[in-house]
Amino acid sequence: MKKYDYLIVGSGLFGSIFAYEAKKIGKRCLVIEKRKHIGGNIYTENIEGINVHKYGAHIFHTSNRKIWNYINQFAEFNRYTNSPIARYKNEVYNMPFNMNTFNKIWGVFTPEEAKNKIEEELKEANINEPKNLEEQAIKLVGKTIYEKLVKGYTEKQWGKKATELPSFIIKRLPVRFIYDNNYFNDLYQGIPIGGYTHIIEKLLKGIEVKLNCDYFNDKEAFNNIAEKIIFTGPIDQFYDYCLGELEYRSVRFETEILNVDNYQGNAVVNYTEYEVPYTRIIEHKHFEFGQQPKTVISKEYSDKWDKNKEPYYPINDEKNNNLYEKYRNLANKDEKVIFGGRLGEYKYYDMDKVIEKALWCVNEELGIL
Repeated sequence: MKKYDYLIVGSGLFGSIFAYEAKKIGKRCLVIEKRKHIGGNIYTENIEGINVHKYGAHIFHTSNRKIWNYINQFAEFNRYTNSPIARYKNEVYNMPFNMNTFNKIWGVFTPEEAKNKIEEELKEANINEPKNLEEQAIKLVGKTIYEKLVKGYTEKQWGKKATELPSFIIKRLPVRFIYDNNYFNDLYQGIPIGGYTHIIEKLLKGIEVKLNCDYFNDKEAFNNIAEKIIFTGPIDQFYDYCLGELEYRSVRFETEILNVDNYQGNAVVNYTEYEVPYTRIIEHKHFEFGQQPKTVISKEYSDKWDKNKEPYYPINDEKNNNLYEKYRNLANKDEKVIFGGRLGEYKYYDMDKVIEKALWCVNEELGIL
């Protein structure tokens, strides 16, 4: 008889929710985490009384009432609304692109005027069927906005020219012909008061957790201590890259404590010109309307990924998606392992979708919920 029913590799949302629900019905779980803390990429650390999002901004949003009610068991959420701004040289614009943006760019006041300006610039560009990201972006918002607010940011983010990137990357870009700076249209939105780490602590309460514990340092031993494995790391690494390496973009952060109470006046400021090396600056206190005498900022730099760096964004182009499907076929034959999360499924997930998929997995595996 194995010591545990489930070995859960990774203490992010997916793994922690599975562990929580499994424990409720008496399953024996061990959670191992290669980092020195729980929480995966939603981990928040208290610095100067400010809950700092150590791995980039995480704003919870969903239109799924079931998911909203579920996560509210573990935290009270504030009323934070994501309204980032974009800075291009000495100009500041509202995001998502909306009537406030169009008014400042072109001096227009009505949706019809804004649509006419976009159509006018699209005709000048002579684009019918967009062949790449640049052409898709111009079709959505016109050449002026593309060149000021999309081109440089996107090329920094992906490390490639916009003309070399597939058009699908930009198709979900929010464009709204209303005076509304709310980035998300979801019914529910906010930040957990006290930070995300408290949510994971509640999920893992009473469950055995080992930190600084890398599954791959003793893979054979770990495979033998549990009946099944919930694996939330990279699926290609699990299979020793036997079919090749999946590609990602990584991100590095420069975090500073500043002796001012308010550095930029907004939680998220995107820097859209290519010459500024970072993509955005996060001022963490504004997620929770903080009044602390100091502030903490993080500059985010998009980075080329290698095996020594944290994988953040799957590069879901045709080549990588085809490779993932081959790994998925291997996984489908593996009755002992369940793959979950953005690395296990090679898919970018918003937090609500991670919760939704974790609960689906719980239902499929444990027959509850």
